[in-house]
Amino acid sequence: MTLFQGLSAFPITPADEAGIVDITALSAILERIAIEGVDSVGLLGSTGTYVYLTQEQRRRAIVSSAEVLSGHVPLMVGVGALRTSDAVLLARDAEAAGANGLLLAPVSYIPLSQDEVYRHFATVAAATSLPLCIYNNPAATHFQFSDDLLSRLAQVPNISAAKMPSPAKADVPEELQRLRPLMPATFKVGYSWDRRAADAVACGGDAWYSGMGGVLPAPIMKLCRAAQAGDTADVDRMNTVFAPLWDLCTSLGTVRVIYAIANATGLFEGHPPLPISPLSQDDRKTVLKAVNLLSAV
Repeated sequence: MTLFQGLSAFPITPADEAGIVDITALSAILERIAIEGVDSVGLLGSTGTYVYLTQEQRRRAIVSSAEVLSGHVPLMVGVGALRTSDAVLLARDAEAAGANGLLLAPVSYIPLSQDEVYRHFATVAAATSLPLCIYNNPAATHFQFSDDLLSRLAQVPNISAAKMPSPAKADVPEELQRLRPLMPATFKVGYSWDRRAADAVACGGDAWYSGMGGVLPAPIMKLCRAAQAGDTADVDRMNTVFAPLWDLCTSLGTVRVIYAIANATGLFEGHPPLPISPLSQDDRKTVLKAVNLLSAV
């Protein structure tokens, strides 16, 4: 099983205005991802707007996804919640529904200390037998993992990987050389932020956790495989083709851009959960132009 390695595609969680998950649309999205041969699916991540869904709707999404993927593609499920007790329940739901791994972010309203996050993660990791990936996303959670905390968590049973924000290309080797001696040899260090993640994989990162991979799996797979092969020239070439799309994700917001692509390609007719607004018609046309450029990938 290739959990925490290679390309992990993160789909949206299509739902109506009341937050009821559209199982039919979700199944179609997952089938499209699976056909492209991704290494895993990351359900209920930030792209999957997990914080906007109830426990019941998260459970429905997991059950449906596990049935669609049927063990052919490993399924990692986000279980972030404000309360530790809720995260534990979500983790147990995920295990019971057929998930292969967990993804946990330190979701909080009150700023958390390093020790508080350690206890939160250790408690959730102990709640199931599933391997757990640390979701390090300071832009969204406003929490910064110290090297010491990452090292401590890497020693906790079941905590097996970290999903890190991609630094600048030149800084990836130094980060990996700094972190890996602090962790067990089996611990995986992967990267998110699509704009930089292929470079991070090409420099030695174990995985690319991709929101865009959930809606455009074919070209993202090509870029990821080039990165895994260490073909930096081809990675640079393809990233140049992707650049207009990466720019739009930065200026308009990745989730809004991905929903616009999902709508335009017939994967889902709907919008992100309020108060997130959909893109204007003009912005959608600009996004489609950027997507059409990817035929050169």
